[in-house]
Amino acid sequence: MIFLRQTAYRSIIVGVSYTHRTIREAIFVKRVYNFSAGPGVISEEVLLSAQKDLLCYGNSGMSVMEMSHRSSDYTPIIERAEALLREILGLSDSYKVLFLQGGASLQFAQVPMNLLTGSGSADYIDSGIFAKKALDEVRKYGKINVVASSAAENYTRIPDWNEKDFDPHADYFHITTNNTIYGTRFSTLPEVGNVPLVADMSSNILAEEYDFSKFGLVYAGAQKNLGPSGVTVVIIREDLLGKAMDITPSVLNYTTMVKEGSMYNTPTTFGIYIAMLTFEWVLKQGGLSAMSQLAKKRAQILYDAIDASTVFKGVARKEDRSFMNVTFLSSNEEIDNRFVSKAKKEGIVNIKGHRSVGGIRASIYNAMPVEGVLALADLIKRFEKNV
Repeated sequence: MIFLRQTAYRSIIVGVSYTHRTIREAIFVKRVYNFSAGPGVISEEVLLSAQKDLLCYGNSGMSVMEMSHRSSDYTPIIERAEALLREILGLSDSYKVLFLQGGASLQFAQVPMNLLTGSGSADYIDSGIFAKKALDEVRKYGKINVVASSAAENYTRIPDWNEKDFDPHADYFHITTNNTIYGTRFSTLPEVGNVPLVADMSSNILAEEYDFSKFGLVYAGAQKNLGPSGVTVVIIREDLLGKAMDITPSVLNYTTMVKEGSMYNTPTTFGIYIAMLTFEWVLKQGGLSAMSQLAKKRAQILYDAIDASTVFKGVARKEDRSFMNVTFLSSNEEIDNRFVSKAKKEGIVNIKGHRSVGGIRASIYNAMPVEGVLALADLIKRFEKNV
């Protein structure tokens, strides 16, 4: 059974005013099931909307990529993107929303530059490679207390923590809510009292429901659930502003960016526009609750197939399994490689596991259709008959 899709889109008519001509193009494309960990799959509805507006956005006479970020044409786009994200996440007015650059990796330094200025100490949970990278970066700026780590178990689980190890005087407490590489997630949040909880939510934002009032700051690279690479969303509680180190460059100072509406320098205008379309699409699907239910459904389909398999086994501890990144492997690399090759022939791509883990990794972000997950689950069942 081969699930490779051929999608015939209706003719798209684009009026090009500066030539007074009309372009008519019938587009027939083959779309694979893209399980890439990032940049990840984007909704076809979003892509088609962007395609329709590529030459001319609204009545502006130009593409969003050509607009001045300070123009009257662009301002409604970034304002709508913020308003939609606030609606989806249920953010109160006490939180500021920023659209920045540099990815989560820059936030590893930007967070301590802006927040590690009271006691000069912060608590971190080491739950994966990106959590470890955040740790390596923050050590340049102050004292770090690693309250729990699963490095010794190769990050195949979320580490257990003891609240007695938490520092009540820490400037903040940092977690990575979803481990993209090993496929684990925090099923519960640590209770940190009055210490601001900071979360790298890059790979599961908009896919899991949280009480955002529990967080002091959340950051997320866009390239998994928010849109294309290049945009980084930062959500910061306003009482955490105005604390940056003197050495902090203006472009990395959250207060500066809040005052300038994310436009102290030129933002990633087109990426923010795609994020806006993505937020519109999420709301059309039913919002965060619907996205969360779909995430659990997609994950369960794959985990059921893996658990029933005689060839593959899951990497992550069952109680910590991610809804976004499903990791599994066989008894040897040759079998894994054969599976990856077979999948590619059937239009199931980007499933090779990260080099730190090996095996298979299927990233099932919001825009991945359930049909794609069913196709991969079906392949798991068929593949083992020939091993």
